Amino acid sequence: MKVNVHYSNLHLDELYFSGKTSVVIDVLRASTVIVTALANGAREVIPVGTVDFAMKVSGNAFGGQTILCGERNTKKVEGFNLGNSPSEYKPEIVSGKSIILYTTNGSRAVVKAKFSENLFICCFNNLPAMAKHLLALNKDVEIICAGTNGNFNLEDAVCAGRLIKEMEIENPDIEISDSGKASLVLNKDFGKTIKKMLKETEHGKLLSENGFGADIKDCAEFGTTDLIPFYLSGAIKKLEAGTQNNPVNENKSS
Repeated sequence: MKVNVHYSNLHLDELYFSGKTSVVIDVLRASTVIVTALANGAREVIPVGTVDFAMKVSGNAFGGQTILCGERNTKKVEGFNLGNSPSEYKPEIVSGKSIILYTTNGSRAVVKAKFSENLFICCFNNLPAMAKHLLALNKDVEIICAGTNGNFNLEDAVCAGRLIKEMEIENPDIEISDSGKASLVLNKDFGKTIKKMLKETEHGKLLSENGFGADIKDCAEFGTTDLIPFYLSGAIKKLEAGTQNNPVNENKSS
C-alpha cells in the first residue's frame, strides 16, 4: 500500500485519477463544510467547478429541496443561499436537502478527481475515521491538497501529513512517497496545535480579516465524527457504516 500527496492538482489531467483511490483535503473550508453538512443530515453535496454550472444545476431543482451554496474568494457568491462557513450548515437548514457547492479551491479539486474509483473527502474533523477506512481498503492512495488558487498551502499539507501519520501508526509498513514524507515533516513541525496553525496560515489570516475567524475553530476540531463522505455519480454522500467500498462510479460527469 503506497500513499502519495499532491500539493496542487493543476498539473494533473482528470484521467490521471482513473481507477485510483483518492482523498481530497480542503481544511479551510470546503472539506469541513462537506463533512458538517452530511453529518447534519444533508442528503448529498453536489460539487461543481464553476459558478455558472452551479446556477445551471440549481435552475433544474424543484420542490425547495436544493440549496445553492459556496464562496468565491472567501465570500458568499451573490445569489447563493449559504456561504462556506461550517456553522451555516445547521440541521434545521440542510437536513434532507441536496447541497450544490462551489468553492474557489475545494469543489474544483473534487471535480478534478471525479474519475477515481474511490473518492473521499477528509478534514481534521473526520481524519481518524478516514485513516481507518483507507487502511481497511488496503489500496494505494492519492491525497489531493486543494491548495489556494492552485498553489501550495500549509493547512492542507499538514492535514495530509496527519492522515498519513494516523495510517502509519496502525500499519508501519505502508509505503510513503517523497511528497508524503514531506507532509509528515510539516505535520510534525506545525501540527501540534491545529487551531494555532490554522490561524497563522496565509488563508487563515485572510479568513480572519474577512470576518470568518470563527470558522477556524470549527475547522480545527479533531476526530469529532466518524463520517466518511464519498463521491458517486456526481454527488458526495455519507458512506454507510460497515461499507468497506463504495459502489463503482457509473456516472462521473459533474
